[in-house]
Amino acid sequence: MQSISSQNVVDLLLDAVCVVQRDSTIEFVSPAFERIFGYRPDEVLGKRMLDMVHPDDVTMTAQQAQRVTEGHLQLQFENRYVHKDGSIAHVRWTARWLPEQQVRLAVAHDITERKFTESMQAAIYAISEAAHATQNLQALFRHIHEIVGKLLPASHFAVALYDAAQDALSFPYLASASASGDAQPEIQVRNALCTEVIRSGNTVLLTPHAPVNLEHAPLPQGGTPQHWLGAPLPTLNGPIGALVLRSDGGERGRYTEKDKELLQFVSTQVAAAIERKQMHQRLEHMAQYDQLTHLPNRQLFLDRLRMALSRVRRDQGGLSLLFIDLDGFKQVNDTMGHAMGDLLLQRVAQRLQDCVRDSDTVARLGGDEFVVLLEGAQALKVAEKILASFGQPFDLDGVRLHVQPSIGIAIHPDHGSEADHLLGHADAAMYLAKKSGGNRVHVAPGGGGGPP
Repeated sequence: MQSISSQNVVDLLLDAVCVVQRDSTIEFVSPAFERIFGYRPDEVLGKRMLDMVHPDDVTMTAQQAQRVTEGHLQLQFENRYVHKDGSIAHVRWTARWLPEQQVRLAVAHDITERKFTESMQAAIYAISEAAHATQNLQALFRHIHEIVGKLLPASHFAVALYDAAQDALSFPYLASASASGDAQPEIQVRNALCTEVIRSGNTVLLTPHAPVNLEHAPLPQGGTPQHWLGAPLPTLNGPIGALVLRSDGGERGRYTEKDKELLQFVSTQVAAAIERKQMHQRLEHMAQYDQLTHLPNRQLFLDRLRMALSRVRRDQGGLSLLFIDLDGFKQVNDTMGHAMGDLLLQRVAQRLQDCVRDSDTVARLGGDEFVVLLEGAQALKVAEKILASFGQPFDLDGVRLHVQPSIGIAIHPDHGSEADHLLGHADAAMYLAKKSGGNRVHVAPGGGGGPP
C-alpha cells in the first residue's frame, strides 16, 4: 500500500472526489466524475457545479452547500444532475468545508440504479392504488399521467386505446403543454407512432438522431428538437393501446434507452390497471343498466328518483313521472318473433330518449314497460311529444311497424312524495289510459300522497 500514492488512490475510486469553491466553481474532480456525470475532468474545471444540477433541485442544493460552507458535515444528501447525454444522474453526497483552503471537499456516490429500481417499485404500487381508488377510466388516466410525470418528462402525454374488432384507434386522454394543443404535424407523428407501437408490440424511442420509419409522419423540422417515446399496453390478447410521451426540453428533456426501459415496464402495469378498470365498469354497467336497450334498469332508476326527490324537496322544484307501456306488444312477439320484439324495444328506447332532455332519465323497468323521470319539465307537453313521435312507424330492418304507447303521469307532490307512491300512481294511470283504448295520456287522479 505504501507504493500507492494518495493521488493514485483518488484516481482509482469508483466514487467521484470533487473540490469546489464557495460559489461552486470546480477546482478538481477525480476521473470517476466522468463515469457518473459524463464529463471529463478537463471539461468541467472552472465551471460551476450548480449549473449541472437538475433545475428542480437547484434551490435545495444551494441551501445544502451553504450549510456545508458554514461548517456542518454533510453525510447523506441526495440530489439529481443532468448527465452529459441528457439523462438524469442521481447522486448521494458526503461533504465538508476546509476552512484553510476555503473550498468544499465532496464525494459523489452514484445511486442512479438504486433510484431506477425504487422508481419502478413505486410506480407499481401507485398504479395499483390508482386502479382501485379511481372512479372511472378518465380519473385513472389522470393518475397515470401524474405517476409517469414523476419518472419522465411528460408535459405532452397521451393514452391511446385500440379496438381490434374495428381496427380503430382512439385517444381518451390527451394532455399537452400547449394551451391550444398540438399542431397538425405533432398530431400526425403521435398517431403514426401509436400505430407503429401497437402494430409491432415494441416500445419506440423517436429522436432527431434516431429516426424511425413512420409512414406519412416525419418529425417536424425547425424549432426545439422533439423527442418521442411510445410504449404498447400489452395483454395476453395483444396490445390494447399505447402510452405516448413527447418532450421539447432540449438537452434536459431527451429520452434515453433507460427511459425506454422504464416506460416499457410501467406500461405493462398500466395495461393491467386499465383492463381491471374496464372489467369493473362492465360489471357495474351490467348491474345498473338494461342489457337490451342500455337504458337504466329499475334499481338505477329508483336511485335516481330518490336523489331527484331530495333535490326538489330542498329546492322546491317540480318533478313528474311518465309510465309508458306499448299497446299490442305481445302480438308483435307472437307474430314476428322475439328477435323482432327485442329490436322494437331498442328502437322505442332510442325514440323516447330523443323526446326528452339529456338531464331527464328514461329507464326500462322490464318487458315493454318504460318510465321517464322529468325534473322541472311540463309532463303533459313531453307526453304529447312522445305520442306524436310514435305516430311515425318504426323501421325494423326494413319492416315498417306502427306501435302506440299508453302513458300514465304522476306529479310530485300531488300524487305522493315518496318514490314508490309516485311510481304506483303513474303505473295505475297508465292502465287507465290502456283501458280507455290506448295511444293516449292519462294523469293520475286526485292526490293524497299514498299508493293508489
